[in-house]
Amino acid sequence: MLVINPKKEIKMKSNIIKYISFVLVAIGLWSCKKDGKDLVANVSPAGTLTASSSTLNLSLATATSTAVTITFPAPVITGVIIPVTTTIQIDRKGKDFSNPTEVVVTSSSYAPKVSEINAILLGFGFKAEVPAEIEVRLKSAPAPNAITYSNVLTLKATPYFAATWIYAPGAYQGWAPATADSLVSPDSDGKYSGIISFPAGQFEFKITPKKSWDLSYGVLAGALSTDGSAGNLAAPKAGPQLINVDLNTKTFSIVEADLWSMTGSATPLGWGSDIDMKFINDGKNTWKVTVSLLAGELKFRKNHDYGSNYGGTGGNLVFNGGNIPVSEAGNYTVTFDIPNLKYTLVKN
Repeated sequence: MLVINPKKEIKMKSNIIKYISFVLVAIGLWSCKKDGKDLVANVSPAGTLTASSSTLNLSLATATSTAVTITFPAPVITGVIIPVTTTIQIDRKGKDFSNPTEVVVTSSSYAPKVSEINAILLGFGFKAEVPAEIEVRLKSAPAPNAITYSNVLTLKATPYFAATWIYAPGAYQGWAPATADSLVSPDSDGKYSGIISFPAGQFEFKITPKKSWDLSYGVLAGALSTDGSAGNLAAPKAGPQLINVDLNTKTFSIVEADLWSMTGSATPLGWGSDIDMKFINDGKNTWKVTVSLLAGELKFRKNHDYGSNYGGTGGNLVFNGGNIPVSEAGNYTVTFDIPNLKYTLVKN
């Protein structure tokens, strides 16, 4: 008869449990090590940019041609294959890419059209027909904490003014295409916008490519259409409305716009009342009005509210600045140029 000591039996069981636990831990560690190797991805840093030319020739006649070809090596990835976001960054020279235009690229080259580069230059505030310089670099981002950048290229170009217009005859001006307000496409890319003020009850209009009724766009099933059954477009309410039209996709939008006006002792209405200005749809974002002024002072303000107002002297606008003097009474053409912070008072 075999007699087993209870204490030895307990110790034996304990040793077996420890051994099994050790084996399980070892297997787990081996698995983690293997997985760790599998999860490693090595991505090369952003490569060197090269450009087909450092001086770009831009013109409306060559708008659809390639402006420049920028090339760079594709990222080299070893280990686990992961996606890498490759982005071309463009900014004004000397801005250190603080607010760049970015284009995500999926190949190892970037070849924008002349019209694209021209639009970027104008978007940065460069003036048409004035030489400009931009900087370009590559941003490689396999992960938010692993971003690298390439060398920086400097490109020289002179933007051109490439605006085209369409027209919006409607009830607000007697349905006369010859005198209708226009919408402008600064880059002639089929996308037009402009601000038109609609009087109460005179909201309907149509879109015409020319100042005639030879061809007109109405709205049919929510899209722009030249079909004879297309209805009139309509502003949602009285006052200035920002109209956007895309003839490429036959889409449009109409939203309420800000209004700029003049107030002051130099206006016939005095302080606290307003002479509304008209937005000029020329791609330059200026407001203008012709009005009889008195000797006195005036200011420009947004939406008839002093919360956003401009004053100044010598043709220079200053936000919340001093009153603008008008030394002599007379009929004036007044221009309010927000992008350049300038104003003019030209006596007629």
